[in-house]
Amino acid sequence: MSAVLSRESIHLVERDDTVHVVAEEYFYKTESYYTILSHEIHGIPVAPGSSAVLDAYIVPLCLERAGSAGIPVTDCTISHSCAQYPAVLYGLNYFASSSEYTVVRDSARGKETVRHITNNGKYPLCYQRLAEGEYIEGHVAIFGKSCPEDDDICGYARSLYEVFGIPLVTMVFVRGEDGARLSSLAPTRYSSLSNAEKTLLRAYITHQEFL
Repeated sequence: MSAVLSRESIHLVERDDTVHVVAEEYFYKTESYYTILSHEIHGIPVAPGSSAVLDAYIVPLCLERAGSAGIPVTDCTISHSCAQYPAVLYGLNYFASSSEYTVVRDSARGKETVRHITNNGKYPLCYQRLAEGEYIEGHVAIFGKSCPEDDDICGYARSLYEVFGIPLVTMVFVRGEDGARLSSLAPTRYSSLSNAEKTLLRAYITHQEFL
């Protein structure tokens, strides 16, 4: 089985009578999304499911599902403006990507950022307030496994895989004094993976690593 991680390549991993679709992204109307949908239409067990990937990339829905599973999540406000800074801002329009968030520290920059994200107020956004000293960090999860030496992050990776079933995803967290809280789930480019992450992903694709 090929394990060449070329841009936009899709890999199908069959384990326990389920087809696991590995891709860089799972947005609506992408090849990976239609691959999932085709398996569902033909009654073939597949992971992730089409509804799971849609929810995963819409930040408020992602946080609602993750929070219901006991994963710490950030508070998220949906609006056409942002009343409090510093904050993390996400677009909620059809073309928005959860990987394209913006951290805004003051209202002066915030107004221009909000105008851009909302297309001059045409679309809503969601913002997450940052407390003093809090910052953003990202970790890649591969079939529910994450490489950092952080027990909490590793636990969240397992839990998020149980909720969404996404084989390759970037977990975005807000880190503060009380630990890490989920901010969003985002697509992951193969080219952004570390050597250790590429080795782990290839092991799954070539059936050297058991789910």
